[in-house]
Amino acid sequence: MDRTVIAYVIYLVVSIGLTVWVARTLSRNGRVFLSDVLHGDEKLADAVNHLLVVGFYLVNFGFVALYLSDDDTVTDTRGVFEALSAKLGVVLLVLGVMHLANVYVLNRIRRRGMMQREQNPPVPPQGWTAPAVQA
Repeated sequence: MDRTVIAYVIYLVVSIGLTVWVARTLSRNGRVFLSDVLHGDEKLADAVNHLLVVGFYLVNFGFVALYLSDDDTVTDTRGVFEALSAKLGVVLLVLGVMHLANVYVLNRIRRRGMMQREQNPPVPPQGWTAPAVQA
């Protein structure tokens, strides 16, 4: 078997494994955060969580597939490690950037919800008083 094909197989196995592990970790631990962002609506939090995971898989698997091809042929074992380290490093960076982008957007939504909650008075108004007329 050609060393380039071996590098491709290892790259795919590791990249897919990393993507699945990160998605499951983010899904499991992000559910609590989403519940807070969505004011305790558990059904909506689960639905948004599932949609985020599906989008995460689509974007990352698409990137892994597009980044699979390489113009250089791998001729020795050192070349396999160099090709794998470059490709997996980029995949890890993309996974990290996507995670940070998700957290940033959700935190903005959460902060906006907290600001709206603070603007509502804790007790509804009891009545209305006309302003005093200055003489």
